[in-house]
Amino acid sequence: MGAVSEGEVVTGGTASGAAPPAHGSDFLQLRAEDAPPGGKADWLAQRLRQAITDRRLTVGSRLPSTRVLAAELRVSRGVVTEAYRRLAEDGHVEGRRRGGTVVVAAPPVVPRAPSASGPPRRTAPAHGPVPRSPFDGEPGDDVFDVLRAADARIDLTPGRPDLSAFPRTAWLRAERAVLAELSAADLGYGDPRGAPRLRRAVADWLARSRGIRVEPDGILIVAGTAQALTLLSPVLLADGVTGVAVEDPSSLGTRQHLRHGGLATPPVPVDDNGVRVDALRATGARAVLLTPAHQFPTGVVTSGERRRELLRWAADGGLIVEDDYDAEHRYDRPPVPALRSLLADRLCYTGSVSKLLAPALRIGWMIPPPRHLDALTHAKRVTDLGNAVLPQLILARLMETGQLERHLRLLRARHIRRRNAMIDAVTAHLPGAVVHGAAAGLHLTVTYAQDVPDTELAAAALAHGVKCQPLSWHRQLPGPPGLVLGYAADPPGAITEGVTTLGRALRELS
Repeated sequence: MGAVSEGEVVTGGTASGAAPPAHGSDFLQLRAEDAPPGGKADWLAQRLRQAITDRRLTVGSRLPSTRVLAAELRVSRGVVTEAYRRLAEDGHVEGRRRGGTVVVAAPPVVPRAPSASGPPRRTAPAHGPVPRSPFDGEPGDDVFDVLRAADARIDLTPGRPDLSAFPRTAWLRAERAVLAELSAADLGYGDPRGAPRLRRAVADWLARSRGIRVEPDGILIVAGTAQALTLLSPVLLADGVTGVAVEDPSSLGTRQHLRHGGLATPPVPVDDNGVRVDALRATGARAVLLTPAHQFPTGVVTSGERRRELLRWAADGGLIVEDDYDAEHRYDRPPVPALRSLLADRLCYTGSVSKLLAPALRIGWMIPPPRHLDALTHAKRVTDLGNAVLPQLILARLMETGQLERHLRLLRARHIRRRNAMIDAVTAHLPGAVVHGAAAGLHLTVTYAQDVPDTELAAAALAHGVKCQPLSWHRQLPGPPGLVLGYAADPPGAITEGVTTLGRALRELS
């Protein structure tokens, strides 16, 4: 059959010039007559997405073939194919060749949108205290838990990967392959440094993608960057290091981890070239934590000259802790090598798959300076005897077979569309705002000129059903107000709606 237009039917009309009967499908009681002219693919995608959201289509459900559904609805097969393609891009369905198109992930159920008369009223629960706002006073150690628990229609908080895109099929295939070749002995206690197979795979991955040359024995598998910092803190204190300087602005969560470990976190300003090394020297700190590939939250890439200054600072006895945050998520700029590729003896490198696959895996790695390797291995051993072995072996297989690279390519294409939707929405609904860090990462930082504290704006946005983080949470030094907005986890329509709500809240406060 040749190509047909979106509105063209697959079969002909009725005889005698009579009006054609209404056609529909028993599947979700779909009727093409309900679709607006010229928008059938969008209508069908929305109806299917809603059915997945409200669990009429559960994970594992198989959708009708494009040919069958097109015939039942009397629309072009291209309409159904396009609707399925949009759901696949959002990570809700997956084509499995002879297995058809299957629902693989459902978006979270969120409260209904507030009415036009204003934000929803919050009533006290029948028992217990009224939940406190995450924006009341200084953020405490549990502030991220409080924010995650808050009700919202749209969540634009940073650090949220697209969990609906998790490669379930590839993971299950790798798991079956690993289990088929796993010996009984492999199910016992493993090396506290991590499974040798994963350490080899990580060494190869870092050599290919980050320019780092390291032997597998120099790698320690940990439960993410947070555990890396937890293990590192007592080692640094034993070495006489009482504080780790941090970029300003920098991650509030990272500072909390360091302070919990008994380390001070003197701030060092960041400019357009990265951390200011002259200000770093002025702190007198013997260690510094950096995100040089994509500075959180500004998105600045540490320049070549600034990198050379950092290497000179480290050569004078300083230790650099490199958090290779968001390094793989880049779009409009060439890759930059990790600092670890230039320096080994005075640098502790950390990375993870939390933003590439899922935080729930709790798999990351650190490459400490050789002099700290034994102490950190001991700390890992006495903490938990090492990460769970089976997920390590599955991840290793994904790395070895190229599945992880393929997954990254899929994510990049999706993230670009979502980032562009956020930039367009900011331009339209937050006039005068400045966008920072658009070339890479999973979030944008937006600063604005209005004299409105960003905590008040974030609180107003939450009252309207949209979550975000105020930039001031991540500052220790004074600076302009702003918001840190994640875009990786939501489709473009939700992003646009969320930013539109932010613009309305800002106008109300102004």
